[in-house]
Amino acid sequence: MAKQFKHYESEATKFIAELKVKNPQLEEQQRAGRALLWDKTPLDLDKSARDKESRVEQSPYVYQNH
Repeated sequence: MAKQFKHYESEATKFIAELKVKNPQLEEQQRAGRALLWDKTPLDLDKSARDKESRVEQSPYVYQNH
């Protein structure tokens, strides 16, 4: 049965292939968008520790006068 569908391409696959032919820079634009939104620089652990230590603890009821 698998041999029957060996050369089958779905409509979605055909659409994407056509889109890539019409717009060759599409994949590069996708990579740039991913880099912008998802690829982050590594965290600096020393800076994170210093930031955590330098925080001033806030009282639970900030609007209550003592």
